[in-house]
Amino acid sequence: MTGMPSAPQPVIDLSQVTKVYGHGAGEVRALRGIDLRIFPGEFVAVMGPSGGGKSTCMNILGCLDTPTSGTYRFLGVPVGEMTADQRALLRRNYLGFVFQGFNLLSRTSALENVELPLIYRHVPKEERHERARKALREVGLTGRESHVPSELSGGQQQRVAIARAIVSEPKVLFADEPTGNLDTATSAEIMKVLTALNEERGITIAMVTHEPDIAAWTRRIVRFRDGTIESDEANAPVRTGA
Repeated sequence: MTGMPSAPQPVIDLSQVTKVYGHGAGEVRALRGIDLRIFPGEFVAVMGPSGGGKSTCMNILGCLDTPTSGTYRFLGVPVGEMTADQRALLRRNYLGFVFQGFNLLSRTSALENVELPLIYRHVPKEERHERARKALREVGLTGRESHVPSELSGGQQQRVAIARAIVSEPKVLFADEPTGNLDTATSAEIMKVLTALNEERGITIAMVTHEPDIAAWTRRIVRFRDGTIESDEANAPVRTGA
């Protein structure tokens, strides 16, 4: 019918995705036909025991690995039909990544670390500086632009890493145990930053965590077990430490 609002298109749409490693007696079925949809603006926690399939799933979502069977559509486009170069471009232009270990260049300033994705995209120098400063401001690091990682706390280093992930304005931010190396108070600070990016900037976030108190900040919790999705439930965010 005309005038009726159309249903939102998922950013991420996995359909009957499997992933098998090895052959014969050494075969490991990491994913056993999972279906998963993530819509624009969601903040999703991905949980489950080691070997449950969550890391394999995130690697597929981040275009770091490909399914054995099934389909992965990103904004409606079938990722499985892309070449390796096209997947690399999707990763560079549409996805942001934050890791447990920060992954910053040790002899490079916060500003230069944040600029890195823009260098790969051939953004002019002045625009790079401006966008990197804005990203650092968004994560609360104004005045720290010239500091190298060794001059920053763990929480500040993770903020730099988040700024680097959002500077290219990704459609989806993947966070892999982003508070894994941080104490409780600092973890809450990082979750406040991610929550603000989700709620104020509308960035879709998928976050792997082992910690229930970290997952409690999100609006949806997906639990993996034995290569399947054991549960997928809405969550009322708890602003722990807020």
